[in-house]
Amino acid sequence: MKSLFNPGDRDALARRLAELEPGAQRHWGRMEPAQMLAHCAIALGDVLGDRPVKQAFLGKLITPFIRGQIFGDKPFRRDAPTDPTYVVSNPQDFEAERSRLATLIDRVVQRGAAKTEGRVHPFFGRLSGEQWGTLIHKHLDHHLRQFDV
Repeated sequence: MKSLFNPGDRDALARRLAELEPGAQRHWGRMEPAQMLAHCAIALGDVLGDRPVKQAFLGKLITPFIRGQIFGDKPFRRDAPTDPTYVVSNPQDFEAERSRLATLIDRVVQRGAAKTEGRVHPFFGRLSGEQWGTLIHKHLDHHLRQFDV
């Protein structure tokens, strides 16, 4: 299983992130590349405790049935729904957002899986460090694929 906490997997994501261009065409969704970078940064901020997070009631109901899909080998599907708190609709500075995301990735990695243990995801609830590493990797991979990187 690929994980942000695996150095080889993380390095591959970093190379892909460096290849992303500000004018890259999306294959699905509504976000431009800079908005996608901001979106991913917001999500990583939750892992780091930048804002208080509670699991949504709907997530409590559905997560037990989809946990295997979310943390399995298959990539996230196109046009998966986005929690409204993660939607970025205003224009963003591409290089500033790429730099911010890279910094947040480094912060999560420096904390390590043990210090992400038990952090709450707004939909999936309390996750293990291993689950966070997998989820973050799959989320970043999903959006890099969105822009063919």
